This record gives sequence, C-alpha cells and structure tokens, in this order.
Amino acid sequence: MRITAAVLDRSGDNARPYADTPPLRLAELELDAPRPGELLVRIDAAGLCHSDLSVVNGDRPRPMPMALGHEATGIVEATGTPDDSGFAVGDRVVLAFLPSCGECVRCRSGEPYMCGVGAAANGEGRLLNGGRRLHDHGTDVHHHLGCSAFATYAVVDRRSAVKIDRDIPAEIAALFGCAILTGAGAVMNSAQLRPGETVLVYGLGGVGLSALLAARASGASTILAVDPSAEKRAIAIELGAQAAAPDDVAALLPTLFPDGGPDVVVETVGKAVVLKAAWAAVRRGGRVVTVGLPNPKEIFDIPAISPVADGKTLIGSYMGSSVPARDIPRYIALWRAGRLPVEKLLTSVSPLSDINSLLDTLADGQAIRQVMVP
Repeated sequence: MRITAAVLDRSGDNARPYADTPPLRLAELELDAPRPGELLVRIDAAGLCHSDLSVVNGDRPRPMPMALGHEATGIVEATGTPDDSGFAVGDRVVLAFLPSCGECVRCRSGEPYMCGVGAAANGEGRLLNGGRRLHDHGTDVHHHLGCSAFATYAVVDRRSAVKIDRDIPAEIAALFGCAILTGAGAVMNSAQLRPGETVLVYGLGGVGLSALLAARASGASTILAVDPSAEKRAIAIELGAQAAAPDDVAALLPTLFPDGGPDVVVETVGKAVVLKAAWAAVRRGGRVVTVGLPNPKEIFDIPAISPVADGKTLIGSYMGSSVPARDIPRYIALWRAGRLPVEKLLTSVSPLSDINSLLDTLADGQAIRQVMVP
C-alpha cells in the first residue's frame, strides 16, 4: 500500500533553522503487508521526542534513509497472523521503541529493556523478524526503533505494540510510549523511589516532567526541578515541585536537602556536564539515575574513589527499565486516577506537515511534547 511518511536522508550536517532547510521530507512510500507476527497500524498521533532530534542532528547516528518516529498510538488495521490471539483489527495500541525477543538471556531474566536482539534490530533499522517493509522507488527505507511512526500507517512487530483502551484520546495515549515509559520508569523501576525520599530532576522536557510526575505519585517528600527555561520551571511548580535555574542549584541544596543532598537525582538532559552535576549533588549513599542520551563522544569522569568512599550509585536507565506490556497499563491506571496528569506535558497538536518547524521549537528548548497527527 502507499503511505505518507517523514523521511530523513542524512543524519547530521543538517543546517538550521530546519523550517528553512528541511531535513525531513514527506514522501510517498510503498509499505509491505505485515508478515506473521506483525501488525499494520493506522497512526493516529505521534509525539516528537529529543531522540528523533538526535538522529537529525547526528548525536545518534542511524542508517539512512530512515522514516523517523517512535512515540505513537494507532489502530490495528490488519494482523500478519490471522489467528493472532493478542491483537485484533480495531484495537488501539501504543508503540514501544524496543521490541524484546522474549528468548534471550536478558528477556528471560526479566530485563526485556536490555534485549540485545531488539537493540541490534533497532541499530540496523530493521524489524525484529528481519528486513524492512518501507520502500522508496525500489530503495529500502530503514525503520526508526521498529516504529517509523511519523506516517499515516506503519507495520510493526507485535512485540512493539501494547493494547490499550479505545477511549483514551490519541494525543494523550501517544505519550505513554516514550516520555512516560522512560521518565516514570526511571523513578519507579530504576530508582525504586520510596515514599518520603527526596528527588532532584535535571531537565524538564517530556521525560523529565514525567519523572517529576512519577516522583510525586510515589510519595516523594521534596522535589526540585532544574531547567534553564522559566516556562518549564513554571510548569514544574504547577505540578507540585520546587524549581530552579541551573546556576541556582548549589545555593538551594543545603536548604532543601539538609541530609547532604537528595536521595535520588534523575538526569534527563543527555549532557556529560549535567550528569557530573547530578553526581555531585546526590547525598552520600544516594542514587543517580541517568536516562539522557549524550553524543557518544562525550566523556563522564568522576574521582575513582567516589563510588566507594561516598557510597553513591549510578544507574543507567534505558526505556525506564520498563516492561511495556506491564508498565503502560499501570501508568494509564495512574492517569485515570488523576495521579499522573500526563495532559500537562502536551505542548501542541499539529499536522505532520509541520514537522521541520516543530524540530526547531524542540531544539530551542521551547516545547515539552509536541504531538503530530497525519
């Protein structure tokens, strides 16, 4: 079938402003029918994430050309397996950006977010069962994180989809696939935050504010949110945190965290200098959770004695250490109960044709989550 998708032909070396020199083109592509174990999904809404921007600006190099987009929701239009017991035509699904094979050691050990088979497929721009389903005049187009959701339709592995209720608005449902999964998971799964603990969050994009929401829902006693943007700090205050600009953090730490620092620091910026600040800020014996994806050339350095002498723990959190089929329904239940007000993260809803100008807004730090509809 013929579909429309946002295609990136070059990772890095894309001049700004993107609205004037558009790195993404809306192309008419040929989409293969789903193979056994795969789903054809009509995309209803897709969120623009910093991970998408990182492919455009070259921080996360990927094989080209690639159809971008990984945070999305849609309706199942066809199944590659006629008797698929898990999905049916008409189901609403949220897409997850790491399909887990279910068979490797990591999957069998309860760590599907560390699935090497899924990570290899993502790195090669293919689906979990192998190959690519997108073609541009005979040239294969790579899949972005198994989803390629900036499109009218997508074929995904069934292990990239989580079925949810149909009544959830599409622009809200999409956010559970990355921002919430990663940010809330960093707090609830990776840090395993306990009621009464204190939290510091660096970076107030979609992931950082999701971490803030999860910290509040988990019973954190004090939350400090840090970001250069006054607008984002205002949102953090509205959501129940105290907020500060980066240059003001050092002066606030002794007052807000008299035990020598917060119990947990969540770093979502993806910069080595911020991760180093997070390590310095956490109390002795505390936990630093990092979910940001810096450029691979950046180096994080700390005194070698510090982890032992200070008893601090650094936790890398990919996809929020989440199991999508388990955690997305759990986060939706918290949203329904009013304890995870995801709608506060929604900056705008725009047509897919605005994608390049929306990239500029994201790169300038002026948006939390911009959702696009095909």
